Amino acid sequence: MVRWVLAACVLALIVLAFWWLSLKPSNDRDWADEVSRPLRGSVQGALVTLHDIRDFDWRSDTDYTARWHDGTYDLDTLTSVDMALSYWMGPAIAHTLVSFGFEDGRHVVFSVEVRRERDEAFSSLGGFFKQFELAIVAAEERDILYVRAGPRGEQVFLYPVRMPVPAMRALFKSYVARANQLTIEPRFYHTLTANCTTLVYDMVRPLVPGLPLDIRLILSGYLPEYLYGHGGLDTSLPLDVLRARADITRRASHPGPALEFSQRIRTPEPGTTHQQDPAAQRP
Repeated sequence: MVRWVLAACVLALIVLAFWWLSLKPSNDRDWADEVSRPLRGSVQGALVTLHDIRDFDWRSDTDYTARWHDGTYDLDTLTSVDMALSYWMGPAIAHTLVSFGFEDGRHVVFSVEVRRERDEAFSSLGGFFKQFELAIVAAEERDILYVRAGPRGEQVFLYPVRMPVPAMRALFKSYVARANQLTIEPRFYHTLTANCTTLVYDMVRPLVPGLPLDIRLILSGYLPEYLYGHGGLDTSLPLDVLRARADITRRASHPGPALEFSQRIRTPEPGTTHQQDPAAQRP
């Protein structure tokens, strides 16, 4: 009897394994509007053209005007890289976005996103079990930072990152290469190993030799401590001062034209330098 039970358990595990291996990522599904168009890019020398940059007008999280456009960026005029963190589930968990700024005042944000189908809702648990595909989105700041700070009510921080210009350019191109690869070989999102932070780490690691693995790559709400400790932020100021300056929630919670929005979120507000934030708590 025991042998029959063991045999049945082994058979069930084999069937489960075959089912698991049969699940394949796809680019051909009925996607939610905000991740419906895969980012593509082409590089010609210093000029990079991005196709399908997201530029939605958000009135609420479910009421919006969908809009996409193409844009060409001259990497010889790339001047800044900022890390945005959007806190949506306590101090330890934040969504990581990277914004690139250019001499003409334009900014474009890259975000590694869960590519949900139209009728799906995000689930951290589902992210362990091949429920979602992975997407790289390029968007205007007035879209992707506003919707988080405004309609979604998340707390958003923007940290200037210390990075040599050649590394900035290489990181930009790496995003483009990864996005192009996803159009050919779709990939599943994974809550721990293929998410908004770990993929950025994979792209940055070749540019910053010796950058270590760390639990804060999973507990992404504590990324400021990680970057500060490895010289990625301005260490001439205390981290708490940088954190207070980085809180753009109020400024980003109002919509506006692209250039005006990007200027506004980088203009410090008087009297907010000691504002409390979720990442002030330590694990």
